[in-house]
Amino acid sequence: MSKTMSEKIFSNSTGDDVVSGDILIADVDVAMTHDLTGPLSLKSFYEIGENVWDPDKIVIPFDHQVPADSLEAADNHIVMRRFVKEQKIKNFYDVNQGICHQILPELGHVVPGEIIVGTDSHTCTHGALGAFSTGIGSTDMAMVFKTGKLWFKVPETIYFDIKGELNDNVYAKDVILNIIGKVGVDGASYKSCEFGGETTKNMTVSDRMVLCNMAIEMGGKTGLVEPDEITLNYLKNRANKDFKLFKTDLDAPSIEKISIDVSDLEPQVACPHNVDNVSPVSEVDSEIDQVFLGSCTNGRIEDLRVAAKILKGNKIANGVRMLVIPASKEVYTKTLDEGLMKIFVDAGALVCNPCCGPCLGGHVGLIGPGEVSLSTSNRNFKGRQGSPDGEVYLSSPAVAATSAIKGRISIPE
Repeated sequence: MSKTMSEKIFSNSTGDDVVSGDILIADVDVAMTHDLTGPLSLKSFYEIGENVWDPDKIVIPFDHQVPADSLEAADNHIVMRRFVKEQKIKNFYDVNQGICHQILPELGHVVPGEIIVGTDSHTCTHGALGAFSTGIGSTDMAMVFKTGKLWFKVPETIYFDIKGELNDNVYAKDVILNIIGKVGVDGASYKSCEFGGETTKNMTVSDRMVLCNMAIEMGGKTGLVEPDEITLNYLKNRANKDFKLFKTDLDAPSIEKISIDVSDLEPQVACPHNVDNVSPVSEVDSEIDQVFLGSCTNGRIEDLRVAAKILKGNKIANGVRMLVIPASKEVYTKTLDEGLMKIFVDAGALVCNPCCGPCLGGHVGLIGPGEVSLSTSNRNFKGRQGSPDGEVYLSSPAVAATSAIKGRISIPE
């Protein structure tokens, strides 16, 4: 019988003939938690056991509140470091490494065909490499730490057939914002959101990560892209694990197809206070107080190159502050080596250490009452980046950089 990628991955994991709707127990290949959600997982873990099932399959990065910005954050770090030492977890990345969803693929922890769970909703990012990857709760992670297993309901699939050549200054972020605007924040609830078509096939892994990262913003259980030669080239010199490649049979019974033509797509922006409140940038007119370039959505080197090209020789507008936060140490180093850091600093931006930054609303770069943030991150809920009386817009790095110069949300020229 024809099957989707999700069905095939779970069938391979369990050894059973799995179809969407089945509820099952599956082995977990990679379990990730971080400094913010990890302490709650550990509290529950110690109530059910003393030793993890496999320390080599657990990955713990610090990325949300790094370096520690409060006594509570410092205590959380101490708790997690103690756990790492006690359980002999070698895949631990302290405050200098970067955002979990960036460093897991960079450092070879993600390969196609695996089942990956993380105590962070944007764990679905790793589906860009053909893995079934999803966010879970901290107490669920405690059970994974103890047993290496978790229950799943195999999701149905929405297959987004993306076609057309993108115009200049239109990027993957514009594509996914447009899709979310059409589908709605709950239009793909508990579905596997698979991105295919010629446009997707021509995208880099970085672009595919943008699509999969935001699958959760339309209710998706995971985001997926069929692994191909681009995937394999990315994995070279990164991963040293065996893996299997799976692809969706487009005649699978559980699949719903949605065709998206991006040939005439304009740069998009998600307006306050919902990710599906999407409009072309040309229809949005708002002054801004802050620009945030970074996050697990758009903090990769490709994103920083786009922004630097626009900012080079220009100055950030008076009254606007711009934060540039590379997603990882690797990205930070490339930014230095390519001279992009000087461009950002000369333009008037503040460059910060690799971390989540203002994205979670609990660390550096928060906005105050009445202020407006234009962000390349993935959520714009009320209070997401600070004050509930502030406003957050979402855009691509190109729109963010252009708007920083103009002082208001603007179309890249």
